Order: sequence, then C-alpha cells, then structure tokens
Amino acid sequence: MTTRHRKPGRLQSNDAPPALFDHSFQRPDLLTWALTHRSLAYETNPETLPDPTADNEQLEFVGDAVLGLAVAEALFRRFPASREGELTRLRASLVSRRHLGEVAARIDLGSLLRLGRGEEQSGGRKKPALLANALEAVIAALYLDGGLDAARAFIERHIIEPALPDLNLALQGSKTFSGAIGDHKSALQEHLQATGAGQPQYVLTDQSGPDHQKRFRVEVRIEDKFGGSRALAESEGSTKKQAQQAAARLAFERLISEARMLTEVASLKVTAEMVE
Repeated sequence: MTTRHRKPGRLQSNDAPPALFDHSFQRPDLLTWALTHRSLAYETNPETLPDPTADNEQLEFVGDAVLGLAVAEALFRRFPASREGELTRLRASLVSRRHLGEVAARIDLGSLLRLGRGEEQSGGRKKPALLANALEAVIAALYLDGGLDAARAFIERHIIEPALPDLNLALQGSKTFSGAIGDHKSALQEHLQATGAGQPQYVLTDQSGPDHQKRFRVEVRIEDKFGGSRALAESEGSTKKQAQQAAARLAFERLISEARMLTEVASLKVTAEMVE
C-alpha cells in the first residue's frame, strides 16, 4: 500500500482504500470518527474536549468488546480440541496491544489517521499504542455500520489469518508457550527452561550489503551435555532482531518436532514390549 501522509484535519472518510476495509460505509462519518485522534480535537476545537464524539476513544471501547467476541468465536471454531486455558492464552495474544499495533502498522493504518500537529511531529503515525487504539476504533466503526459480519471479516483477514502459523506453533508448544504471537525468542526460551536445556545463545554469523540495506545472519545455539554448544537453527533478516526471531522460530519448530518424534518412538517401543 502506498503511504499517503496527510495534513492534520484533511482526511476525508472516503479517502480510505476500499480494499483495506472490504466494506462500503453507509455512514462514512463513523470511519472519520474512528480515525480521529484526541490530539486533533485538542488543537483545533478545544471546546469540544468534553464531547466524547470529538475523538475515537469512545469507539475504542466498543471495538475492544467486538474484537474479543470475534476472536473468541474464531478460536473456538478453528481449535475445537483446545482447552479453555489454551484458548485464553491465544486470545490474549491476538488482542494484545503489541499484536494490534503490529497489525495496524502492517496495513499502514497510520497514514489514514487524523492527528494534531504536535502528535504528527512526534511520530504519532508510528506509535504502537496509538495504532492499536485506532485499530480497535476502526473495528467499532465497521461493527456499527455493517454489523458483526463486517467487523468479523476485517478481524479474520488482518488479525487472525496472518497469525495462524504462530497460533498452531503455540499450541504445539503446549504449556511451555505463553502465547506471545510472533515472539519466537520468548517461546524458545520458555520451552528450553521447561525442559532444563538452559538459555539460548544468539550468534551473529554474517552481515552483508550496504549500510541502508544490511542483511544479518544469526545462529541460535544451546549448550550440550558435553560442555560445548549445539546449533539449532540459522536465519537472516534486515535487522539483528528480525534474524534472531526467525532463527528462534526455526529452532522452536525443530525442538517440537524432535520431542514429538521421541514420544512416537517411545510409544512404539511400549507397544512392541506389550506384544512380546
């Protein structure tokens, strides 16, 4: 999506790309309301501050409730074999401020916000908390204009479906995973701690490219029982953090696969002994 930075107060509701919301608003003022930050009302019409409809904070409240319901329903349908505790962890991660901020950044919601000049200059279009709040407000606008179906379609497309690989991985990790979707380093560390394998070590093995297009390659290792180290996985990214997260994911998947294989081998051994 092409980023279009706007001057404060200039956004019109029909400027929002139709492909982003998959919904034709019957009340476009709802979308304008959802995209209006308190800073704009404060700078342009301070006398409206007592009015809850002057900014999107009231819609955040509604959007939070709609999001919680839609996510709970989606998880219930997609993971019918999961217990309440597992579903609760997954829901908490999907509706977390961290995850919502990342979703909003990915769809470039910041470029559509109506901000005051001060918030604009302080980088408000990229602030995770501000973006997360705006995303909830947009969900409320979709719900109030098109009902639960409109809100659900947006939530499924942008919040749930992109996270499905991480959701499945989290469930494979069972109780050793806290449910931090996308935080593979935490998932790996919790798994290693639960199995008594110690702390993971991230080693920068290579970096290439010009300063404005650096690529980093990172290997994740754990200590072996002989006092040395064992390489679990290696990956790369445009930042060290991205490379570490990618390597951690591969390492976590490998350990889960190895654990499953050992369980299957043990089960076959028990079965063979019973037959004998």
